[in-house]
This record gives sequence, C-alpha cells and structure tokens, in this order.
Amino acid sequence: MLMATLLAVGCARAPEAPGQPASTADAAAGGAASPEGPQVTVSGDESQAVFGAWSPPPVDLGDGGDLAPWRARAAQALESGRLFEDADSAVPIYLALLQADPGDRAARRGLQRARARIVDEARTLLAEPDRGSPGLARLEQLAAVARALAPDDAGVLALQREVEAERRLDALDRAGEDDLRAGRLGEQGNGALAYFRDALALRPDDPRALQGRAAVESAALSRAEQAALALDFATAEQWLGHAHAVREDGAGAVRDARQRVASLRDARIAVLRDAALRDLVRGDGLRDARTRLADILQIAPPGDPVAVQLRQRIDLATHYGAFRPGQVFTDALADGSRGPQMVVVPHGAFHMGAPDSEPDSSDAERPVHYVRFDRGFAMSLTEVTVAEFGRFVAHAGARPRATRRGNSIVYDERSGNFARRSGADWRSGYDGRPAGQGDPVLHVSVRDAEAYAAWLSDQTGRHYRLPSETEFEYALRAGEPARFPWGNAAVPPEGSGNFAGGNDVSPGGRTWNNAFVGFGDGYWGPAPAGRFEPNAWGLHDLAGNVSEWVADCWHASYRRAPADGAAWFNPGCRSRVVRGGVWAGSPAQTRSAWRAPMDSDMTSARIGFRLVRGI
Repeated sequence: MLMATLLAVGCARAPEAPGQPASTADAAAGGAASPEGPQVTVSGDESQAVFGAWSPPPVDLGDGGDLAPWRARAAQALESGRLFEDADSAVPIYLALLQADPGDRAARRGLQRARARIVDEARTLLAEPDRGSPGLARLEQLAAVARALAPDDAGVLALQREVEAERRLDALDRAGEDDLRAGRLGEQGNGALAYFRDALALRPDDPRALQGRAAVESAALSRAEQAALALDFATAEQWLGHAHAVREDGAGAVRDARQRVASLRDARIAVLRDAALRDLVRGDGLRDARTRLADILQIAPPGDPVAVQLRQRIDLATHYGAFRPGQVFTDALADGSRGPQMVVVPHGAFHMGAPDSEPDSSDAERPVHYVRFDRGFAMSLTEVTVAEFGRFVAHAGARPRATRRGNSIVYDERSGNFARRSGADWRSGYDGRPAGQGDPVLHVSVRDAEAYAAWLSDQTGRHYRLPSETEFEYALRAGEPARFPWGNAAVPPEGSGNFAGGNDVSPGGRTWNNAFVGFGDGYWGPAPAGRFEPNAWGLHDLAGNVSEWVADCWHASYRRAPADGAAWFNPGCRSRVVRGGVWAGSPAQTRSAWRAPMDSDMTSARIGFRLVRGI
C-alpha cells in the first residue's frame, strides 16, 4: 500500500533491478541515481510544492536472503536519529525492505515511526525563531522527505505550506538585510523597507522583519542627523520624513531625532543671526547681513521667529541704521552735555506740492510730484532754542548776522507792524525784548543756522544740517495729504499749534485781520518750543509758531526738482526758502505746501530753524 503511494507521487519508483530505486529526475532523464547520498530535485508539480522533491538513496539488500539484519540496522539508525541522510539511514532501508517485501509489517511500522520523527523535528525547527539558514535548509529537507512518504496526509501538506512560507519569509528577510547593508533603505519605494514590509505582510510578528524595519528607520534617522551636522537641513528633513513613514509606532524615535535636528538647526540659525547682528553694527555690513538672512531662510521653518526678527532688524538698519522709527535721542557734545532732542522720521513717500484746485495755492507750489525717501532721517523735536543756540555762540565765539549788523526786524506793538530795531539779535524775542531760554531762537540768518549745524556736527561727530524743503514738507504732513497739516478743516484743532487766530489778542489789545476765525491759542508771538501737541511723527511746531529756514535755494516752481528728497541747492544763491506756518501768518501760509523766498541775510522775529541728522 505504501509503495503504491510512493509510486503515485513520482518521488521514487521501482528500479529495473531489485534494490536499485531511482529518482524521479533520473526516471525522466533516463539516467541512474548517484550512489553517494540522497537526491533532492525540483518537482514539476507546481501546484503541490515549489521546493525540492526528495528521492531516497539506493540501498542494496543483497541476494534476497535473510532481511532481519537490515530490519535491525534500520531500527538502530532510527534510534540514533539517522533518518534519511544516506543509505545507512532508517527511511531508505525501510523503503528498500518494503520494496523487497511489501507485506513487511515491521518495516512499515518503522517507516511510520521515522516519518513521525521527521515531522516532529520539522515542527521543532519551525518553532525556533533563530534557526538560521542551515536550520531552514534542514527544514526544507524534512518537509520534502515527509511529503515523499505521505503526500496526501493533511498534516504533511500543512507542514509543507508552513515550510514554504518560512522559505519565502527567509528570502524576503535576506533580501532586505542585503539591501540594508548596501545602504538601499527603500526611501523611493523599493529596497530594504519594501522587502521587510512584504515579510511582515506574511507574518506580522516576524522578528527579523521587525528588526530590519527598525534598522531602516534608525538608518534614515542617522542620515537625517548626518545631513544636519553637514548643515544640509533640507536633506535632513527629507530623511526625517522617510523615517516617519517607516512604521506607525515609531513616532517617538522620529520625534526625538527631529528635536535633535531642530537643535542643530536652531544652533546654526543662532550663529548666523549673531553674525548678522555684528554685520549691522558695521557701517558697510548691511549686504553681509542680508546674505546671512538668506542663509537662515533656506534652513528655517516658515514663520521662524528668529528669521522674522532678523528681517525686521535688517529692514530697520536699511532704513534707519541703528535706530527705529519714532525713536527720540540726543548726541553727546564734546563737553559731556547733550545736543538737541531728535526724533527718527520714518522712511516712505508722498506727493509734494499743491494741486491746481487747492485754494490760495500758487504756481511756486507746483507741479505736484512724487518723492520717495528710501531711508529715514532724524529731525529736531522742536525749533532750536535760545539756550541751544547760545551754547554755540559761547563755545564757538560766533557773531551771528544780526549781532554784527546791530539790528533785526521785530514786531512793533505801537504800529502793529514789523520794523527794524537796533540791538535786536538772537537773544531777543519777537518784540525786541530779551527772549526766554526755552523760546525758539529768532533773528538768525540761514547762514547762522548752517554755522550752528556745522558746530554741532563737530561737537558730536555726527552730520547735522538744515532740512531740505522736501524733508520739511514730508515731516510736516506726517502722512496727511490734505490742505493743512491737520486735514481740510477750516479751523485748526485746539492745542495743535501756535497760529494767528481771531481770538488772539496782543498785549496792547490788537487782533488779527486775517486769521483763523474763532481760533485762539493764547499766544501773541512765539510760544516756548514744544508747548503744543506734536504731530503724528512726534514733531512739535512744524505747522506754526515760527517759520523755518531750509537748505534749498529758491526756485520758482518744482520743475526738475529732485525726486529723492535732497536739497535743491545752487552754490552762491542768495535767495533761500522758508517753510511752515508762523504765529503772525495768514491761514494761507499755514497750508502744508506753502513756501516763500527769503534773502539769505534776512533776520526776523518770524523765522527760526531746526536741524536734521543723518542716521
């Protein structure tokens, strides 16, 4: 019965002569089996197995005499564990005995015990997690022998399927391990990770595949950190992404690695930021600071606060140097005292001049033209005061124009007009009497103002000068494009400045004929500097109090005027420009675009000045 079964599956057939079994492959090829050992060949029945089929080694029982010694030899081989490996093993001898005598019950029982031992050994090997390649080869041999002995047995068929799964699993694991050693992690969808994933699809708890997958993740994280150490944070981020995609339960390791990469990136960003800040301290370091910002933006995540703050600092440095818009500061003089208070005017652009439709405007205020300031500048909070100008006169030994000439134009209360009066100079008020130390200095020519600026520059080591006409109007408007500095209202807001108002009364009881109706500021004559509310940019008295000298020569219109805010100056010009409303001026003179020519030697109770400083 057993021999018939063996013949049916084609694993062995009766030899041409007794005791000479041949392999299936030999039968197909017509050749003889090798006498050296068992033969494993590939079966043509792919529906049954895809690994080798087993053929027993030939056993020569002799002339057919007494077979009892062969039975004893087979039993001894079975007892010692020599099951099928060669012609002296139990299974080949039992098969030869059954071929010689199909009714040999002892041989049949021995063969059954041998098959059970084979299946038990196979099951034991299947349960071993670290059997290695030799163990798998042994397992495949055991399965092939078991199938040759009992091809229709359900347990043997199940064993065959399990062994085949083990073989496929081992092949996938080995392929994954080979790719892992070769550095082919599978970030592009193939390589080690793909093999380990296929292995886990066969067996989710396969330790080799789990270990291999973890090794892929670890290698990806290592590459991420190596890239970060090389300051290639874009590549580092890619490898972190690959590592994150390896396994769902690997978030902790990826998170830790991401934090390490982030620490390296933050440290690099800090180095670049600190270098950029040092660049900004240098006068010529702005370009280098921008380059470092570009380097930060290449590696920083979107919205990185360090990058945002550095960009702001660079923007400030671009437009304001070491300052910020609206900042108030003073410079130290050589004797340790402080210069006038300055405020940083923001950079920007505006339309200078008056449109044709503006009431009381003149052709001298046209054409309206666009002017842009790419850099901010600092301007005196108030007009230069008597005290500040007096320090210059004392230290520099200066003799201003009115002092040398011995007179200036003052307001005469008796006539209600302006008249020249002897003895009036920078120490005098609007009416010729001594001025207060905090009053805006009057009775100074444009050259006196420029001399003060030159002295202040020498004292501080900074460049002070008169504002250009464009700078004055830009600062006066403070972003307000309307007719007046406060807008288009016909009457100034209360507290906005010192203007000629219908409610103002002189010491002798006089009132203004041409003034803002219903307005009064409590002053007839200039008010102390800074007494009224500043404009939107922190500047006092630009719109009123006293008119002010600017650096420009007089031009009858703005045709061909500079578009960058620079003073329009022609060396040797005698006629200069005054800007800004005055305590004794008409409403038309208080307009933002108002301008007037003035002889450069003129000194008056209505004209003072303020300075600007480069930043």
